[in-house]
Amino acid sequence: MIDPDAWAREAEDRVLDKALELAPALGWTRPAAGAAGRACGLSDADVELLLPNGGADLAALLARRHDARALAELAAVDVQALKIRQRIRRAVEAHLDAATESPEALRRWAGFLALPHHLPLALRLLWDSADKLWRWAGDTATDENHYSKRTILSAILAGALAIRLKDGKDAAMAFVDARIDNVMAFEKWKAGLKPQDALRDVAAALGKLRYG
Repeated sequence: MIDPDAWAREAEDRVLDKALELAPALGWTRPAAGAAGRACGLSDADVELLLPNGGADLAALLARRHDARALAELAAVDVQALKIRQRIRRAVEAHLDAATESPEALRRWAGFLALPHHLPLALRLLWDSADKLWRWAGDTATDENHYSKRTILSAILAGALAIRLKDGKDAAMAFVDARIDNVMAFEKWKAGLKPQDALRDVAAALGKLRYG
């Protein structure tokens, strides 16, 4: 059976690879998307079809690549052998490893997402990442816990990534450990969690990624 989406996925991967090379100079912008597409042999019409939102589409592709690579690494982990704290720690570690292959391009990506009009996209991408990691960890909550856990983990991912780029993996994982010292920590955070606090934490972490 012919896969009608195969061309698009293959083209997206090639354009994203080239965009990572160009991002330190061009950022995550519509001109960057066009330049990356042309470097891959695509016409401007093809690029417009593939990435109608320009830099926003590229930013989303990068976030989803991070998710896919993290989950591929986690597929080899015996999740049932780990306690919940260990599962979340391992999940965050895998995501950080997947996200930091191109540090300067990642900083430009964070700078793009930290702009006020891109913050909804940043929050959605972080939420999606947190949701995938929680599902891998075995979370089946469907009540308010579903949302609070993902909101909390979104802020942890953004904060840990900022620390990873600035101070290295050990410092980032120390930050993660401080947030998930035990399984009951999630309940403690949830009890005092306000949505605006989590949004502020994510925005602050993106700012740190952008400015260091």
